[in-house]
Amino acid sequence: MPKRSDDTEEKPKAITSYTLKLDDAQMAKLRAACAAKHWEPAEVPYARFAFRGPKVNVTAYESGKVVVAGKDTEDFVQNVIEAEVTGTPKLGYDEVHHPEWFEPHAGLDESGKGDLFGPVIAATVIADGAAVRVWLKAGVRDSKTIVEAQIMKLDELIRATPGVVVETRLMGMAEYNRAMAKPWASLNRLLASHHAEALDTALKRKWVPRGLLDQFSKEPLVQRELKKKGLERFALTMRTHAEEDPVVAAASVVARAEFVRCMRELSREFGGKLQKGAGAPAKAQAFVLLEKFGAKALGHFAKLHFRTCYEVVSAAGKLDELPLPKPKEKTEWKR
Repeated sequence: MPKRSDDTEEKPKAITSYTLKLDDAQMAKLRAACAAKHWEPAEVPYARFAFRGPKVNVTAYESGKVVVAGKDTEDFVQNVIEAEVTGTPKLGYDEVHHPEWFEPHAGLDESGKGDLFGPVIAATVIADGAAVRVWLKAGVRDSKTIVEAQIMKLDELIRATPGVVVETRLMGMAEYNRAMAKPWASLNRLLASHHAEALDTALKRKWVPRGLLDQFSKEPLVQRELKKKGLERFALTMRTHAEEDPVVAAASVVARAEFVRCMRELSREFGGKLQKGAGAPAKAQAFVLLEKFGAKALGHFAKLHFRTCYEVVSAAGKLDELPLPKPKEKTEWKR
């Protein structure tokens, strides 16, 4: 099937397993956590209880041994067993298994790219092993797995950690929409520029030799921007699921917290909580925005290059007020 040059392919997750030992109180917490997910109980010989989830199975034996197996074992161990049951640092993610996490380096991530409302935030965090140990204990991880209130608390912790450097970059909505309205504008190239600016400023405050970027494009766009800035000595690698690295996870938290702050301000101006994402609820709010403030005001809240904006303005018969270009026809994907 046809592919965009900046699409990111993700390989299917491999089936992995963890075996750990829990006491009776922890077993009870684990059972309650699985039941709360409405997972299907299963009958397993000699097991105290067992549950079958969509991508992970949990079996707890009378001896206290627990086996977690499936494609999402790491997420389950991190976000349920460690966060809710034991409250311990990440099982299997320590200085023996991932020593590179504890070396001084930069983590880069972004937020807002797929949201109709609000800007795109690029964040760089530079940290060392001392900071990583604090963050693992506090539960810093991929922001997509954390509720908003906790994201804001972790953002405060990250920024206040001694020796840590944090930098973010964004454009206001008016500037963003002007940039994206230019011929051959590219969101990925704009994001790469944001990342390079944030990283460059962070490195001027504290130099580290390498960094890790959560991959958003197959093309080495950020690396090209860094070369323009004369940062050939800095080694930037990128991969999918880079938030497994605690410093990248910290960057994802910082970026999301900044996005939340921007959304709160826009929501205040709108007069209600703006929806995240770009689905039907966000589209419905775009209609309300247009009726409430007029077509031209839509660009103060929304990314005008999104197909949704054209559909809303066109359906309202307001293209004369806000002449958005007609989007290209959607590509028919063939198998």
